[in-house]
Amino acid sequence: MQIIRHSEQTLKTALISKNPVLVSQYEKLDAGEQRLMNEAFQRASDLFGPITLHSPSDWITSHPEAPQDFEQFFSDPYRKTPSPNKRSIYIQSIGSLGNTRIISEEYIKWLTGYCKAYFYGLRVKLLEPVPVSATRCSFRVNENTHNLQIHAGDILKFLKKKKPEDAFCVVGITMIDLYPRDSWNFVFGQASLTDGVGIFSFARYGSDFYSMRYEGKVKKLKKTSSSDYSIFDNYYIPEITSVLLLRSCKALVRWIDDESSDIPGATPEHSREDNGNLPKPVEAFKEWKEWIIKCLAVLQK
Repeated sequence: MQIIRHSEQTLKTALISKNPVLVSQYEKLDAGEQRLMNEAFQRASDLFGPITLHSPSDWITSHPEAPQDFEQFFSDPYRKTPSPNKRSIYIQSIGSLGNTRIISEEYIKWLTGYCKAYFYGLRVKLLEPVPVSATRCSFRVNENTHNLQIHAGDILKFLKKKKPEDAFCVVGITMIDLYPRDSWNFVFGQASLTDGVGIFSFARYGSDFYSMRYEGKVKKLKKTSSSDYSIFDNYYIPEITSVLLLRSCKALVRWIDDESSDIPGATPEHSREDNGNLPKPVEAFKEWKEWIIKCLAVLQK
């Protein structure tokens, strides 16, 4: 286990910009807001702790990247920002998201609400859900996990064609596993910075995906042609748990936030189907709630 903790001077060098526009914005903040921003430089801050690397396979260790300070991020010519004519986030669901229509709608409601809160000021709209067949994407059965997978690149092409004029971006979501090319085992998601479209799968967030009892395994792919999508009819969908929902929300906003190019179950009980109420993810979001309370405490000092 390794802990990454930077000095106050290192953090200030990386985070404080001399850009006149940013300096002016900072000076307009009130005392509480400036105090909250300055928490990022405090080694003993309750808000921003050190990063813990649990193993050599952690992303930071296994995927070294060139450092980027805030000035470089802000000045990046490829960084996209909403404009008056393009300030809508569209969510496109592909395939079923829940074992019933009611559960799917409840799940979408949580994702939409999360996006609206996170990207305050932007509009979040839903596109009409589509079956996998509507995308005309390639698909396969994974040789290792024996689950169905759909081709991420084909989905991106489909989303690009459907992108509305006022869209800042279109985010596709699915409960079916993804693969970006034949040589890859899987990918959690893939996106195009240029086109402003992305597709993300939450299949592997299911609690039983890596277990021997996973019900989404397909023994053999039987299709008469590349246009035969009947195998997706009634295909297994993981139970929507609070943990799955939390991970879905975080994955969704992460891509919209920075629009990077690649990011790397049991059936719900009958009572849930009747009332349509998924268990609220209170426990899963508890840590974030506590963090927000700490932020408010700093603002109100």
